[in-house]
Amino acid sequence: MTYCLAISVDAGLVFASDSRTNAGADQISTHSKMHRFHAEGERTLALLSAGNLATTQAVLAAIERHIRQQAAPNLMTVEDMQAAAEYVGAVSTEEQQRHRNAGPAADEFAPEATFVLGGQIRGDVPRIELIYPQGNFVGSSPTTPYLQVGEVKYGKPILDRIVERSTSLDAALKCALVSMDSTMRSNATVGPPVEYLIYRTDSFAAGAHAALAEDDGYLLRLRRSWADNIRTAFERLPAPPASADVEAGPRGNVTRFG
Repeated sequence: MTYCLAISVDAGLVFASDSRTNAGADQISTHSKMHRFHAEGERTLALLSAGNLATTQAVLAAIERHIRQQAAPNLMTVEDMQAAAEYVGAVSTEEQQRHRNAGPAADEFAPEATFVLGGQIRGDVPRIELIYPQGNFVGSSPTTPYLQVGEVKYGKPILDRIVERSTSLDAALKCALVSMDSTMRSNATVGPPVEYLIYRTDSFAAGAHAALAEDDGYLLRLRRSWADNIRTAFERLPAPPASADVEAGPRGNVTRFG
């Protein structure tokens, strides 16, 4: 399983991804799911991958080959973020079809891949796009300024409650890492190293990138602090209408037997 997310705020973009590709009883394997493309002063792009590992690797290999061969188009020559998303979607569907033709035809074996593409190309605003296996894509919105792929449900609540367009990059990163930690705690198939990338609007720089191991000091402090503060917030919640140690009288219509 996988969990990747991208957050778009006025100040820039934040990306985060786990690295676990297998979590069986006898083996745990990892592989980076964050892929970065950069031309100083001209464009900065990040591609987060989820789905069949062989397919996502084939898509990345094709994208990198097109760049080396200066094919038209390629990810370093497309004119804006929409064209970039269309290009990645086209490469993805082509590779999926190639893998599908080489294996079982049953739908359950379809080698699907999903991507989140984000960044900024000079002349365009920073954007994030969710690219479906079918090659079509959707972007974030003012009311939902983030995109997720993979095991999305455990890390979604904090994003819904905290992230707004006006959120700072530091706060967005902290929120992304808490979202990732919540997912790792609830699903063993999502795991470290946790990669993140911070890109500041109109900087056209490579951005700040890091990979946090399971025993990373900051990640451990964040996990402990988040757990402690959730517990404290829970204890401060108002008491329910009827306390557990007080017998409450019947309310509404009650049917009694005997």
